[in-house]
Amino acid sequence: MKFYKYHGLGNDYIVIDPADHSGELTKSEILIICHRNFGIGSDGILLGPIQAETADFAVRIFNPDGSEAEKSGNGLRIFARYLYDKKRVSNAPFTISTIGGMVESRIHENGLISVDMGNVSFESEKIPVTGPKRKVLNDRIEIDGQEITYCGATIGNPHCVIISDDISPELAKKLGPKLETHPNFPNRTNVQFMKIIDRSNIEIEIWERGAGYTLASGSSSSASAAIAFALGYTDPDMTVHMPGGTLKIRVHQDLSITLTGPVTRVGEGTIDAEIFQQDLKSTN
Repeated sequence: MKFYKYHGLGNDYIVIDPADHSGELTKSEILIICHRNFGIGSDGILLGPIQAETADFAVRIFNPDGSEAEKSGNGLRIFARYLYDKKRVSNAPFTISTIGGMVESRIHENGLISVDMGNVSFESEKIPVTGPKRKVLNDRIEIDGQEITYCGATIGNPHCVIISDDISPELAKKLGPKLETHPNFPNRTNVQFMKIIDRSNIEIEIWERGAGYTLASGSSSSASAAIAFALGYTDPDMTVHMPGGTLKIRVHQDLSITLTGPVTRVGEGTIDAEIFQQDLKSTN
């Protein structure tokens, strides 16, 4: 099985063309391929290009736990770079379909890649968040007997954002898994801990649904930026700082998002069938 590996600010994905893999990509195969010790190692798999009816291309996005993600900003930028490397696209805009909606991407002359991610919504039934229909801005949620203020958002996938002046990887790793699986979020959720630096800069620590602690995330940056803008903390153009680096975000008046940043090609190779003979349950 042929694979191509890229990363966007340390958020790494493996691209597999369905033409190089017979049949469905199974959960057990995804678990092995993404495993840092027993496979290639990645934050997810991009399966594509897949034939699309209403877009130029389609892609399926899988988390390392085998679940399927609706959308990924870094994943989409990586997929765009892969298409460019394969000479399937040029510098002209093109569309990509995901189960979380269609996006438009473009490769800039300076090598940066932009994705128009679609519109952010704070509506509880769209995220989804349990309880009465409402905008989930500055709601309260209980974790370990403590009430925490949070904001909910979706940009095709769910997000829980906690604003704090004191954020850290340790905080994300401690509270992230508890918030990801909290009963308030029937589809689980991505979690961001956000610090407002000034009107043009925010900082986030990220716990990704199905992936865990992550160095960078495009959809997390988009959701966090939209919340910061909607609450009046920032201007529409801002830089999102993450452990892996920075992304540029523009929040349009309709809460649609354009994100721009770099993608690095790591390499390519062949996955040997032997790795799928391993039993991860017996090695953990």
